Amino acid sequence: MRRRSLAVLMTVLGLTSFVAKSAIGANEGERLGKDLTPVGAERAGNKEGTIPAWGGKDEPLPGWSVGKVRSQFSKYKDEKVLFSIDASNIDKYADKVTPGQAAVIRQTKGYHMDVYQSHRNCGVSDAVEAKTKDNATEARLAADGFSLAHAKAMGIPFPIPKNGVEAMWNHKLRATGVGFEFKNGGSVLSPSRGSNEFVFYSYELAQFFPGGSKEAKNVEDNGNIEFYTYYKYAAPAGLAGQALISTSYLNKAPETSYYFPGQRRVRRLPAYVYDAPLLGFENEYMVDIQNMFWSQLDRFDYKLAGKKEVYIPHDAFKMHDFNAKMADAYKKDFVNPDYGRYELHRVWVIEATVKQGQRHSAPKRTYYLDEDTWNIVIAEDYDASGKIWYVRQAWQIPVWELGGTCTYNPFVQYDLQTGRYVTDYSVLGQGSDVHYFKESNESRFKSGFYTPDTLRAVSER
Repeated sequence: MRRRSLAVLMTVLGLTSFVAKSAIGANEGERLGKDLTPVGAERAGNKEGTIPAWGGKDEPLPGWSVGKVRSQFSKYKDEKVLFSIDASNIDKYADKVTPGQAAVIRQTKGYHMDVYQSHRNCGVSDAVEAKTKDNATEARLAADGFSLAHAKAMGIPFPIPKNGVEAMWNHKLRATGVGFEFKNGGSVLSPSRGSNEFVFYSYELAQFFPGGSKEAKNVEDNGNIEFYTYYKYAAPAGLAGQALISTSYLNKAPETSYYFPGQRRVRRLPAYVYDAPLLGFENEYMVDIQNMFWSQLDRFDYKLAGKKEVYIPHDAFKMHDFNAKMADAYKKDFVNPDYGRYELHRVWVIEATVKQGQRHSAPKRTYYLDEDTWNIVIAEDYDASGKIWYVRQAWQIPVWELGGTCTYNPFVQYDLQTGRYVTDYSVLGQGSDVHYFKESNESRFKSGFYTPDTLRAVSER
């Protein structure tokens, strides 16, 4: 009994030690705002000069306001392509692209990546900067090693991460304001092999991040809620009227309610997590890849594999052109590469491997997090045989209504096995833009909106 008690005590002490190590020392935290940016990136550029020093917050050209096409007001709109990477020269640039990017280029005829001059133009508010500095020495993981026990709201929890879980929490709680709203969001599923039939989706969507409010104190307050989601389809006809409300938590599986108009009822979907197929996307879209990553951190082990210089989607304002023609934007095998923009940036590389005793249809994943934002800008899924299966890229921009904070909504996923692609959270060709909010009294940015009763009321009108 004494030996068993000693073993239990040693386990507890070990877990306590792990939690304590989640925070860094005060001296290391003082690097923020000095040799590191306020959110933990290296302030200096690279020695070759191909990555510049951090330059602070981006601003639009005069005359921009919410609702105008963003690409027309970017300071860099007239910059020329430095070079393009395609199947003819991919080997020359292989050290600056990810394995997934290279695979898409090699496999997809006509696909290319246009590379431009790099700009490090992502900033955060003074409040985010201050909370991040507090978090550097205060934030900590829970004893299970993957949940978040404590962090100040609004701030990046682990600006100087010591492991992959901390880096992933930085992505999950990155600066995004209090939320965003699509009046007419869009998704596209490309044709299957042997077909020319696209599936075009449209919907209204709102996501609310209560921890993004200036009034929020700690992320674990108010029920450990990470974010809320409301989603209602307008097209295609087979999905029109279907709607969802979901509450995503810091420490447990989300609670999702779904309205099926044919049944005229709201149903709970307790298994709508991880690699469950997203309804209506012909098994081309897993639930946990929404918005690049939508999941707890309990199913995978996350290894912090260091930093790498990579051509990432950045300043990709053309991908937000809601006046674009759909036929120009969406080609059979890819989203038109002429709308993309890539720049050389440093990224954190996170290798995720499914835990022993767990299962997932993609047992290995790699995530690439932009050091200036903690956004996942590229992700790769591997199948059970170790081959690259899915490749995702997110079109990051400085969001001017958030004061120059960089985030993304639109992303594209290429399925290297079926040859199909999916885009989501897009306004490209949709006729109206997404709107981001720093603070809002809108009804959809209050927790009381995200209930099954609201779903019934909104859906049955």
